[in-house]
Amino acid sequence: MATQEITAQATATASKAATATRSRLWFRALSVVALLYAFIAGLKTIAEFDLGWQMATARWILHHHQIPSVDVLSFTAAGQPWIYPVGAGLIFYAIFLVGGYPLLSWLAAAACAAVMALLRRGSLISSALAILAVPLVALRTTPRAEMFTIVLFAATLSLLWEQHQHGTAKLWILPLLMAAWVNVHPGFIVGLALLGSYLMLEALELPWPNRRAAAVSRLQRAWPFLLATVAATLLNPWGWKVFQVVARQEAAMGAHSQLILEWAPIPLNWTRITSGLSPLDPDGFYLLLLVAVLVVVTALWRRQIGAAILVAAAIVPPLRHMRFTALFAIVVVIVGGSVLSSLAEDAKPGIANSRLRSATAIALVLCMSCLAAVRSARAITNRTYLSETNLVTFGTGLSWWFPQKAVDFVEKENLPGQIFTNAEAGAYLAYRLGPRYPDYIDGRAIPFGTDLMVRSIRLKVSPPNSPLWEQEAQRYNINVILLPTGRFNALQFFPVLKDFCESDAWRPVYLDEVSVVFLRRQAQTEDLIRRLQINCSTVPLPLAPIAGNRTEAFNQWANAAAVLRALGRKSEAVAAINQALTIFPDNAYLHFERGHASEEDGRPADAERDYLQATKLEPNLVAPWSALAEFYQNRGRMPEAIDAWQRAADASRWPWEPLINLGFANLQAHRPKQGLEAFDGAAASVPADSDLSVDATVHANIAHGRARAWFYLGDLRRAIRFEEEAARLIPDPNLWLQLADLYDRAGRPADASRARAQAMSISATR
Repeated sequence: MATQEITAQATATASKAATATRSRLWFRALSVVALLYAFIAGLKTIAEFDLGWQMATARWILHHHQIPSVDVLSFTAAGQPWIYPVGAGLIFYAIFLVGGYPLLSWLAAAACAAVMALLRRGSLISSALAILAVPLVALRTTPRAEMFTIVLFAATLSLLWEQHQHGTAKLWILPLLMAAWVNVHPGFIVGLALLGSYLMLEALELPWPNRRAAAVSRLQRAWPFLLATVAATLLNPWGWKVFQVVARQEAAMGAHSQLILEWAPIPLNWTRITSGLSPLDPDGFYLLLLVAVLVVVTALWRRQIGAAILVAAAIVPPLRHMRFTALFAIVVVIVGGSVLSSLAEDAKPGIANSRLRSATAIALVLCMSCLAAVRSARAITNRTYLSETNLVTFGTGLSWWFPQKAVDFVEKENLPGQIFTNAEAGAYLAYRLGPRYPDYIDGRAIPFGTDLMVRSIRLKVSPPNSPLWEQEAQRYNINVILLPTGRFNALQFFPVLKDFCESDAWRPVYLDEVSVVFLRRQAQTEDLIRRLQINCSTVPLPLAPIAGNRTEAFNQWANAAAVLRALGRKSEAVAAINQALTIFPDNAYLHFERGHASEEDGRPADAERDYLQATKLEPNLVAPWSALAEFYQNRGRMPEAIDAWQRAADASRWPWEPLINLGFANLQAHRPKQGLEAFDGAAASVPADSDLSVDATVHANIAHGRARAWFYLGDLRRAIRFEEEAARLIPDPNLWLQLADLYDRAGRPADASRARAQAMSISATR
């Protein structure tokens, strides 16, 4: 009998050992998959707008042997206070000198893989979650200073969580990480937040008698290293003043949120959530958001209050500002993976069938491996990048977006400065053309200030002969305009391209499918203009012969199509669209553009087909839904128009415009109650500090829409109140006339007469 018991125990021990061996095998296999997938996702061309000014600053430091505390790159903010950690720029500049942009692409891929290596943490569940996190991490580990924050955040949280779980972490590493962090990016402040989070985790263990002693022991071991880590923040060229960087960044947050996309919120509505959880193409953020909710519930159930609070707190920042998605993902993988892994371990005894446990593990490994393999294949073949709104492609080097040939032209022809460009291209010019040509503006909001940021945006939409351009050119002696004109994040912000091409004040001297150069007409530039000026209506686009691989050819044709449409060269634009779609037919933007062309040419069936295809290919893109909604509304197909406007609003990070249009569509469909709900939703969606991104016209349209809705609902008093508000906001004679009509209906003839007189006065001044 004893022999049988010994044999049974030996068998059970062997079975457990075999199970543990298999578990380690599956974990290692999935970890390898996660690392390979991360490296592939991170290996892409560089479309980072901040890289240029960071490398230009590093070059200035090496030439002048000092670290600047004022702006030294621009002619508009020269001498303005500017303190920023310079370590990242020095690293990028050194790498660039060794291997150029291709080596920087390899660095980004390595950084993405390094984060995954820090996340996997010996758990199959954590490795699976890491695979879901790869797209979010890859998006933020591009060559910019923030890349170091992502890596160092993962390393710091990994150490602190290990200390919380086991009390044996190598905490001596923390001060070293912070000393590096404070010198590469202002994100070091979240490292301090992690230290506070760790203290919170341990403090919330103290109320439980069976956990108290262990928590106290961990705190006693940790506190010297935590204090040393805080002190390490002073190991920088400015000492405690480095915290001013954080304070200034925080002060500029309001402007950033309104003017810079990555600071915009992530939409959280049913349409976006269901689309994000699609089994065919899941969105990493919404998947991890679902996991985060599950983790919070599980942690609360298991009385891991600190873990629940930490994960719940990590949800908030990306919902407010999308740039924090990677940090959110890291918290979910490390903390959430640990919580769910503990739950799975506790559940094992309840699953007696070892084969079932093995089958579950194998299924998880296979599913996540398939997801990683499919997404890796899509990245390598560029399907991921060509099918969506992307500035990058798989591989190394600089993105097609940057105006490389235009800059070459400026250098070759020795054009007279100063040069106007936008913030996105400004950093590239700061490096390529500086210091001979300082930049007008770049991605550093603080030294330039809100006024210049807004003015630069308004200049790009103002006609060439406007007083705004005349004043700016005179003020800064601007002789050259160099702007990117690519199909994304460029041309839509320069709707006056054709006006400039036909202007006498500014003459076009260079044009290709991603950039344009104008020269200001003055006595000193007449000879250059006579020699270099071009005719925008006849310049061949693409400018250079189609060369390279299919991806490069696609981008040449697609960008050429956008520029040709902006110049009114419709037939050539359609031909270019068709050429691009022959190479890659599943691009939403091109179907959207061809839909516009078909609608303008009186081919509604073709237009509708292309609009629908665009919304199918990229359902979270606002422009195709808006175009489709207008298409339906213009043809009286109101139910379809209302649905499309709602989809546009759901897709938008700034939804007030589509919601206003939804409101008027409902009014047109004789649905005033639903229209009022849309106008109220538009008003609620406008942030309180939106003075830079939302002008008075938006508020006036909301007020006018509310007035019409209340009028149709029979509430004349409220209709008058909102119409009065609209009329006060903008000088529009039509609003005053409609207000006069409301006054007449309310039996207020004197007010009606004054309103009509005001309408006549406004009309006379136009």
